Amino acid sequence: RVEAASDVSLTVYSGEIFGLLGPDGAGKSTIIQVLAGVLLPTRGGAFVAGIDVLRDPERVKARIGYMPQGLGLNLYDDLTVDEHLRFFAELRGVPEDRFREHRATLLEITRLAPAAGRLARHLSGGMRQKLGLASALIHLPDVLLLDEPTTGVDPLSRRDFWQIITRLTRDQGMTVLVSTPYLDEAERCTRVALMARGRLLATTHPEFAPALLPGPSPESEPTLEDVFVALMTGVQNVPHPAPVAEPAGSAPTAHEPALPPGPAIREGAPVIEVEELTKRFGTFTAVDGVTFGVHRGEIFGFLGPNGAGKTTTIKMLTGLLRPTGGRGLVAGYDVRSQPGAVKAAIGYMSQRFSLYPDLTVNENLGLYARIYGLSGPRQRARQEVVIATAGLAEWQSALARDLPLGIRQRLALACAILHEPRVLFLDEPTSGVDPLARRQFWDLIATLARGQGVTILVTTHYMKEAELCDRLALIHQGRLMALGKPEAIRREAEARRGRVLEVMSPQFGEAAAGLESIYPDLTFLGRRIHVFTRDPEGDRQRVVDALTRARVERVDVREVPMAMDEVFATLIESEAGSRAAA
Repeated sequence: RVEAASDVSLTVYSGEIFGLLGPDGAGKSTIIQVLAGVLLPTRGGAFVAGIDVLRDPERVKARIGYMPQGLGLNLYDDLTVDEHLRFFAELRGVPEDRFREHRATLLEITRLAPAAGRLARHLSGGMRQKLGLASALIHLPDVLLLDEPTTGVDPLSRRDFWQIITRLTRDQGMTVLVSTPYLDEAERCTRVALMARGRLLATTHPEFAPALLPGPSPESEPTLEDVFVALMTGVQNVPHPAPVAEPAGSAPTAHEPALPPGPAIREGAPVIEVEELTKRFGTFTAVDGVTFGVHRGEIFGFLGPNGAGKTTTIKMLTGLLRPTGGRGLVAGYDVRSQPGAVKAAIGYMSQRFSLYPDLTVNENLGLYARIYGLSGPRQRARQEVVIATAGLAEWQSALARDLPLGIRQRLALACAILHEPRVLFLDEPTSGVDPLARRQFWDLIATLARGQGVTILVTTHYMKEAELCDRLALIHQGRLMALGKPEAIRREAEARRGRVLEVMSPQFGEAAAGLESIYPDLTFLGRRIHVFTRDPEGDRQRVVDALTRARVERVDVREVPMAMDEVFATLIESEAGSRAAA
């Protein structure tokens, strides 16, 4: 018997954006399903808008909007955007005059008006999520329940999604309860509940989270992730993953992968070489002329939304999918003519870990060792090394299905590196794991890259992880949008859009209203307002003057770095503008 949520008590106030934060298995979805009236609790009670959910779930459903977890899960592929809105309006009994009014408002704030006649199956992931949100909002409910609404969408759609939520709470007084595995989204919430393994660790305002730490404060300001890890472990100063350093390059190390280099590799050349790589499926181009290189010992982040072309690119580079055009070399082997040699030279860790649940840790490692052709003393030696490297010693006899998610993750990595691959492909390896497991995992891959010269290509949706990479590539709609070191990409975005002034005030609604007419490009991170400027000092004073006229009395204005999701949104918008102009 598993308790998905245990003795959870919380209160959400009217007009709040309240975040449920935690990894997979924390109990977030269970709580939202109970509040939506679709799941009965084993014990305890719940009230939404003053209504007892257990006694009158149907009455509750009339007061809420509910968007379940999963990309467009509440949509019908053969209905258009307009047909969805009318269908859900009829389900909710919305009168025709109110429907027309709500439809116009929702199409405007979601920016779906140009796609009103398009079938849902032809929408991008981000557009599907916005249509799912609009469908849940067609009756303008008092309470909106959102279960991981931004998982898997691109940075631009993610930003738009939060803009919509902020506007609904500010203009309509709506109350929003949103779950997310992304700790960086906490800053967009009024208050947050931190959850792990079905239990509530703490409830706090994001900016007050450091006060939850026991003992004296560390020298640097702790982040919400620091607080989360401390509450989980009881240890205050769990170290962060090491910052990026120069990749190992061609310098010798004490460890060399066992496989000899491929015939086409040159001294100092990239270990992964991609030149105009293209993949078409019929008339659809999934990957469109992508070019980049990854050097030995480099941690290379490959970022983009679902459907951007990341997985298709990885399948071509791992020898699983034949390119339509272009060229790819991995460890010196041609992905088109030598796919078997490529597969022998690489390790691959899929998002779902590809483990055998009814085998123990040792049995999983033994099976993968035989698949890789290892046996006898060499197999035993390699298993001992990866068990030590991944910290699996105490779990060797445990079944894979009984392992905590973070331990399963480390076992999957151990299986992928058993044969000492020269190149490692990691597909969203930290998806759904808790912050402590994420830190430990990044320490592991840093050790592989820095200490052993393994070349690592990693995909991720976590913006903070992007900054741990040596270099990044952003792919969108099959094309490369940006390529370079994280700071260089940030500088490029700031050059295109301007630097960021962050505005904070207890009078958030008045401050936002006072600035929107002057700075239509502003964005919201929870109750923080970001203004983009080419003249930081001049605009700092203009902001203060505008808010003084709006009778906003307590204001803090400071320059901050552009957030990484804002960086990617800026680059995507800029590229879209360039294509439209062409």
